[in-house]
Amino acid sequence: MDLNGISAIVTGGASGLGEATVRLLASRGAKVVVVDMNPEKGEAVAKDTGGVFAQADVANPEQVIAAVEAAKELGPLRALVTAAGIGWATRTVGRDGQYDSAHDLDIFKKVLEVNLVGTFNCIRLAATAMSQTDPLAHNERGAVVTVASVAAFDGQIGQASYSASKGGVVGMTLPVARDLSAIGVRVNCIAPGLIDTPIYGKGEGSEAFKDKLKRDVLFPDRLGTADEFASMAIELLSNSYMNAETIRVDGGVRMPPK
Repeated sequence: MDLNGISAIVTGGASGLGEATVRLLASRGAKVVVVDMNPEKGEAVAKDTGGVFAQADVANPEQVIAAVEAAKELGPLRALVTAAGIGWATRTVGRDGQYDSAHDLDIFKKVLEVNLVGTFNCIRLAATAMSQTDPLAHNERGAVVTVASVAAFDGQIGQASYSASKGGVVGMTLPVARDLSAIGVRVNCIAPGLIDTPIYGKGEGSEAFKDKLKRDVLFPDRLGTADEFASMAIELLSNSYMNAETIRVDGGVRMPPK
């Protein structure tokens, strides 16, 4: 699928994996709607790449519909990348063995709401708009790339909510791809490993922490980059024979329990 002249939506597009994907899409000629909760960063990325910013909670139908409508104004909507997500580290049972110290259920629900429900919300609404576009060769109308994590497979201690949410993203890849085959929309999923993004902060302490993290990466001996993630996202969007797959972009890492 040719990305030149299409419109695309990238959630979490103001920083990290999402921002790198926005920039690479724009370099390929796509007009991108940057969806994020941070207006300052989101506006800056959109301005820098010739796109538009839409502030939206990915689990909010009205706000996502507004972003989809903004994308339709830029050109035929044919690409969605769902890079928005949150994490929370909490053990299932507290150290004191009291009910009150067990994993907060509202936190568990919130992580699932953003990472899993939000991802599906964006897919269902963006794909609806894609279904209204004129078909390309072989009746293709668009492509979706969702973002899981290696935590979907190698969840660590304290990652119950995060791993459950990302496992759900992996789990719905095939059935949603089967659903959307009827309208000519492909669905693939990326499960990134340890990627060097602003989430780790800056400075000597941050570098020491990242140096420790990379110990379980098989090869190369470093964390991944946001650009390496983005390049895989672009391949999955543009390669019309890639469908219903989950691909780990992780340097061969297999996460230990902690």
